[in-house]
Amino acid sequence: MKKLAIIGGGSWGTALSIVLSRNARPISLWIYEQDICEQVRKGRENEVFLPGFRVPDKVCPTNDPAEALADAETVLTVVPSHYCRPLYNQMLPLLRPEMKFVSATKGLETESLLRMSEVIRQVVGQRFQPRLAVLSGPTFAREIAAGEPAAVVIASDDLELARDLQRQFSGPSFRLYTNSDVAGVEYGASLKNVIAIGAGVCHGLGLGSNTMAALITRGLAEISRLARALGGRQETLAGLAGMGDLVLTCTGALSRNRQVGIELARGRGLADIVSSMRMVAEGIKTTTAAVDLARRASVEMPIIEQMKAMLFEGKPPRDAVRELMERSLKSE
Repeated sequence: MKKLAIIGGGSWGTALSIVLSRNARPISLWIYEQDICEQVRKGRENEVFLPGFRVPDKVCPTNDPAEALADAETVLTVVPSHYCRPLYNQMLPLLRPEMKFVSATKGLETESLLRMSEVIRQVVGQRFQPRLAVLSGPTFAREIAAGEPAAVVIASDDLELARDLQRQFSGPSFRLYTNSDVAGVEYGASLKNVIAIGAGVCHGLGLGSNTMAALITRGLAEISRLARALGGRQETLAGLAGMGDLVLTCTGALSRNRQVGIELARGRGLADIVSSMRMVAEGIKTTTAAVDLARRASVEMPIIEQMKAMLFEGKPPRDAVRELMERSLKSE
């Protein structure tokens, strides 16, 4: 079988290298940090981002993009959203038209407000039009690496590509569903991180299950309104990449975005929270992009507006909750 190049050696990229290696294909894993790359190569464990899990021998860690991409049939990108454009610009001379591209990044580009598939198309399109899909769904890296059953979505407007990747990536503990709604999948994946910060705030304030249920439900309504306005479909937001991922990220103890909200509720400043985290909480950057997108599309998103005020304007969390509850009454 031809090689899979996973570009990004954080927790999610490492977990994907573990679960996809079970499909009997060679995998290269590009890791930005030289020291972590050497650690994985020699000790077969990513002690920084995914400690406690062995990286199989068939996964070849490398710090060299050319080595990672050499002879690769499929390129699976798993990097923070703000690295996507510069990384693809760096890789562009190494890419080939016959390659298949998959984005597993859950975020938006803050400056352009583009989805990751749009960023990739924009960069790679300077040389050729890429065959491209996105991978998303309710997944925590540690559970994927442990082999616990999970279901995700592979979305592409190229149905043949989506079905091909579905066959290649699916395994005993990793089930893929195809979807043609790329926009809906990517907006669901990105915007749920903002709502998850709000869920952490609720937990940190000691609020109970009633509040959490209301936040998740109304958060999904906001995500769906914006996604539909920007070309997504309602049924996508009711599925794995929408409701499924939202519930997981809002309620799971492994959620980095939820943890940011918990720390905000405890009174810590955003700069202090970010400086203490080795891994990226995509919801922080996505918040500003979501507010800008909503204003551009004339879509009302009161929860996400309050999240921006808490994160970047110093609004006390209890004041934000009170303002949401005191909004004018309306029908659902």
